[in-house]
Order: sequence, then C-alpha cells, then structure tokens
Amino acid sequence: MKSADSLCKWTRRLLILSAVVFVGFLIGWFGRTCMNFSPMKRTDIQNKLLNEMQAENIRSYLRNWTRFPHLAGTVKNLQLAQEIQTQWKNWGLDSVELAEYDVLLSYPNKSNPNYISITNENGYSIFNTSLFEPLPPGYENMEDVEPPFNAYSPAGMPLGDLVYVNYGRYEDFAWLEREMGLNCTGKIVIARYGKIFRGNKVKNAMKAGAEGVIFYSDPADYTAPGVLPYPNGWNLPESGVQRGNVLNTNGAGDPLTPGFPANEYAFRLDEAIGLPKIPVHPIGYQDAEQLLRHLGGIPSPSEWKGQLNVSYNIGPGFKDNYSSHKVQMHVHTRNEVRRIYNVIGKIRGAVEPDRYVILGGHRDAWVLGSIDPTSGAAAMHEIVRSFTKLMREGWRPRRTIIFASWDAEEYGLLGSTEWVEDNAKLLQERAVAYINADSAIEGNYTLRVDCSPLLNQLIYNLTKKMLSPDDGFEGKTLYQSWYEKDPWIGYKETPSIRKLGSGSDFEAFFHRIGITSGRVRYTKNRKTDKYSNYPMYHSIYETFELVERFYDPSFKKLLTVAQIRGGLVHELADSTIISFDCRDYADALIEYANIIYEQAVQHKLQLKQYQVVFDPLFSAAHNFSIVATEFHERLKTIDTSDPLVVRMINDQLMLLERSFIHPLGLPGRPFYRHIIYAPSIHNKYSGISFPGIYDALFDIANAPDQRKAWQEVKKQIAIASFTVQVSADKLKQI
Repeated sequence: MKSADSLCKWTRRLLILSAVVFVGFLIGWFGRTCMNFSPMKRTDIQNKLLNEMQAENIRSYLRNWTRFPHLAGTVKNLQLAQEIQTQWKNWGLDSVELAEYDVLLSYPNKSNPNYISITNENGYSIFNTSLFEPLPPGYENMEDVEPPFNAYSPAGMPLGDLVYVNYGRYEDFAWLEREMGLNCTGKIVIARYGKIFRGNKVKNAMKAGAEGVIFYSDPADYTAPGVLPYPNGWNLPESGVQRGNVLNTNGAGDPLTPGFPANEYAFRLDEAIGLPKIPVHPIGYQDAEQLLRHLGGIPSPSEWKGQLNVSYNIGPGFKDNYSSHKVQMHVHTRNEVRRIYNVIGKIRGAVEPDRYVILGGHRDAWVLGSIDPTSGAAAMHEIVRSFTKLMREGWRPRRTIIFASWDAEEYGLLGSTEWVEDNAKLLQERAVAYINADSAIEGNYTLRVDCSPLLNQLIYNLTKKMLSPDDGFEGKTLYQSWYEKDPWIGYKETPSIRKLGSGSDFEAFFHRIGITSGRVRYTKNRKTDKYSNYPMYHSIYETFELVERFYDPSFKKLLTVAQIRGGLVHELADSTIISFDCRDYADALIEYANIIYEQAVQHKLQLKQYQVVFDPLFSAAHNFSIVATEFHERLKTIDTSDPLVVRMINDQLMLLERSFIHPLGLPGRPFYRHIIYAPSIHNKYSGISFPGIYDALFDIANAPDQRKAWQEVKKQIAIASFTVQVSADKLKQI
C-alpha cells in the first residue's frame, strides 16, 4: 500500500514537472521574438534587406525575360516558370512548388487569321485591316508571337453598318439611344480603348443589340504630345494594337469552374460563364482611320472626337461613294482548356508559421510584356533574392512569407483566383496580408498606391524612411516627393491613396475573401498626362528597350518599387504587432458615407417619398470610429512579452478586413463579397465604395419600377450599416 502511495506521489510530481517544463517551453517559444526582436533590430534587418536590392539585378532579369514571348498556356511560359522555380530553390527558399490548373484559355487561329474588311455592294473586300503588328527593331527573328486579338471572342463573320460609339461606356450608349434615337441592333460598333475595362464595353454593346465590336487605340488616348512613336519615342505607333481579354465573370476565375479550383477532379460546366456572345477584334489606329473616314450619319459631339484626321461621324453606315458598303468582321479565335502553372515559394515563419504574408505578381504576358508584367516580376525576383540572403545569415521572419509567380493573369486573373479557391479555407484563417507585384511602372512621375486603409500608415512610414529617386528631389524622402506631386485634395494632408478596383491578382484575395491587400507602382502625372494607362499597353512594342531608354534608364524607379514592396512584406511578416491602423479605416468609412449620401440627395423627393434614410449608416461609421480610436489607445498599454495577448490583438487586426465580407456577395455578383469596396459594375478597373448602395442608385431616375428600385437602396443601406456595426465589434476589448 505504501509503495503504491509513493508511486502516485512520484507520478504526480513528474506530471507537474512536465507541465511546468511544457508551459515554459511555450512561453519561451512564442515569446522569444517579442522579447528579443526589438524595433531597432527589426529596423536594422529592414535596412539590410532594402540595401541588398540592386537595380542592376532587376535590369538583368528584365532583359532575360523579355527576349521571347511568354503567353499563358505556352511552352515558353512554362519554361519561364521552371526557371524561376529553380532559381528560388537555389537561393534557399524553404519550399518551391508548381501549382497547376487546367483552365479555359483563348487563342487566334494561325491558319485563319482575324481581320476587318470593308465590302462593296457585290460582297468584294475593298479594304482589309492588318493581320499582325510589324516586329520592333532588334526583334526581327522573334518567333511565337500571337497576332493581336481579344481573348474569348467567339468566332463569327457578322456583316453590317458601322456605328461609332465613342468609348463604349454605359453613358455613351444611353446618349445614342435616349438623345439621338439611334438603335445599335444589328450594327457593328467601333469603340476607342480607354476610360473603362474593355469587357464592360463589350457587355454594353451586347445590351444595345450590336452584332460585333471593333476596338482601336485613338491617338488622343494613347499618345503623349511632343513624343515620337516607338522606336524613337514611347508613343504607340499607328500599327500598334492593344490585346486583352473581354470576359465578364465578375471575379469567378476560370469560366468553366466558377467558385472552385480547376484541378483534375473539378466539375466543369458545359457552357462557360462570362464569355461574350458577339465577335470582338482590336485594330491599330492607322486601320481605324480607314473605317472612320467614310462614316456618315449623325455628327458626334466635340467630346467624342479623337485626334485622327476624320470627322468622327457616328453613322450608322458609310456616306457618299461608300454608302452601299458594309463592314465585315472575320474572327476565328478559339477557346481551349490548357494547363497553367503558378510558382509558389515559402519562407517558414519562426514564431507564427501559421500566419501568412503573401507577395504575388503575374508572369504571363501578351507578348514580351516589359512593363506589364515583367517590370513587376523582375522586381519581385530581386525581393526574393534579398530575403534569401538574410536567411543565409541566420534570419527568419516571425510569420511565414509566401511568394507567388501567377500564371494567366491576362486571361482574367486565372492563376491567382484558382489558387485562392484551392486554399480559401487556409487563407481565411491564416493570411495577414497580400501585396500585389504586377507592373512596377506605368510612368515615371511619382508613386501610385492603391490599398486597404489598414495599410495607409505603414506605407507612409516606409516612404518617409526612403530617399526619393525623382529628379529635383535629391536628398529628400520619397514621402516628400510623393506628397508634393500627388497630394490628397480635400481629404487629408497626406499623399493620395486610391481604392482597390480590379484588373490584377489582388482581386480574389481582397474582394472575395477579405484579405488586406495593397499595390504600389510608379505612375504618370495624372494632372497633365491625359492618355490612358501607358501608350504601349499590351502591344508588341513593350520591349526591354522601351523601359531602358524611356521609362527608367537608371532602373532607380524599379528599384524603389521593389524596396517598398519588400519593405511592406518584411514589416508585415516580422513586426510583433501587425502594422495595421484601424483609424484610417474609420476615417474612410465616414468619408464614403458622406459621398454616397451626397449622391442620394440628388433625389430628395424620392428619399422622402420612399422613406429612405442614411442615419443607420452614419451611426455605424461614427461608432466604428470611436471603437477604432479606443483600440489603438489600448495598443499603447499591452504587454508585448505576453504571447497570448499579442496573438489575440493580432487576430483582431488580421480579421477586421474579413468582417466586411458578406457571404452572399453583392447583388448579381456573388464573388465580389466586400461590402465596403468592389470593382465598379460599369468599369472593372475602378474601385467604388459602398458598392451595393452605389449600384442601386446608379441611373435610378430611369428605373421602370421606382418603388422597387428604392426598396433595393434601402436594403443595401441596411446591409452596409449592419456590416460596419458588427465590424466595430471585432475591435472591442475581449
């Protein structure tokens, strides 16, 4: 009996001792970064990271990766993925894998090329547009170049009268129909690129009853005054053509597997979603001039006129000797399922390996893609190299860092969206932030930032520590040059930051599953440069020489963008408390509530008649502001050596963006689920705030059922108010 009691005592002591040792281990393990990684040390690490990055390396990567076309679904793009995978492995990332998906892609028919013709009354072609772009100097022997096309256009050869529809926006078609009484049913429309996403233009044309769409880049939108055409300048040549997809999937990813990854066991629809029903084809402005020159019919208003030497008549149909002539489209583009490859590399976190900071940018290009995307891909490659240099010196981040080279972005963000669908459950639980690494430059004037308000202060603080690469700002910070060139007018005394729209790989991360996201790049002077995007966008003339000779000869701007992106990743992955500031979100919500209310009060009679009030939304935004301020006051007093407290606070910060996600999504757009932000339903590229309310108010005066339309406004106000209110609860003291 005594022996048994003694055994029990020793057993209890052993258990207690084991428990003490285990708890001590946990505290030591989870608390070691809190205790040992002081802010100064983290700053030293960050300085070492940024100083490791070299402009010459970025130049070398860009040169090597723009020697050949690398379109998604081709052997060349797979080989580039394998080259990146090998390099990342050799540099020492913990793991590097290829994530493969079989998605619907689109290609022109090499044996039956696409073109547009003018036919006479006997059906004979008297003019045909060019079949391809002339190769740029120095690339005369380049192979595997796909001629200009609009991906996912159906094949077809419609014949009809031509109508000029300006930019093909909702308001352009509305003006033609409501003000001019012009019906586009059965017509072929020609629209200039610019202002909105090309897929939205096609959707508008389909609604108007058009039989086909022709796109062209007008010199008014794709040339800068006083600049020569490429190769002697950076303006688009008259033969240059913008490629691009014309999907309208609203964030669904692969058109055959919406909502689910396109892997080997996926269920595929018999009919893909979001594909246009009418043929679409792009041409250069030299060819467009031949089509527009003979248009008759209605004169266009002055704001519809570009810079071609034509009258810009609207039509329908031709005039004078061409009055019996028609336009015929010859489009033979085909869709097919092909395999795409994402490269996914990881650095495992030392303390919180189950928390992810993701840096991702796409690799595929329509041709060479020196700006889009390869300027960004080259910058990201140098970021990866610099991080692995720190690893070899013994450093590890607190949290796991994931690097992603996405495939098939140009086809509708397919690579990134399929990966998000494949890993959605993990990402919703573990992802801290996503930093996008698409094109690093679209101009060379100043910085451009689009991000969640949670990242505003982090970006400001980082740019205050960096020197500006801009001429005339020697010795000044990047923040100073950015603020002087692009201040936030009428809102805050800081540099301007834009809302996230779409058009790049952050879409599924931010708009679908609510991961805090941001993107940084160099841009043009928005006050004076009125051309769309950059002139050579998606043409064959996006060459290495375009960047080296005209955009960034020293590669200092590209280096600066790499340093900002890398610095953001480091700060988010290595700080004890995640570097988010909720107070900027509070300010944004109040501002957005005011903006949407000002839009609504243009209909004062209807607001009163249908008893529409915004008080709940203003109340929720005000409450969020109070709670956010209190949260940041508490941050000043927390014990950062207590790993459980740190984890709890970080989870509140990490999950705040997630609280703005509505599981049912926006009306008619179930994959856009963020209640505060979404791409505009009329322009995918543009971000709008309180999108549910905005869309309900859009053109509401012309809604056939006014009561139903205003009921939808009331419903969307209620959803937004509830969402903001419960999001504030996420920040309350636990």
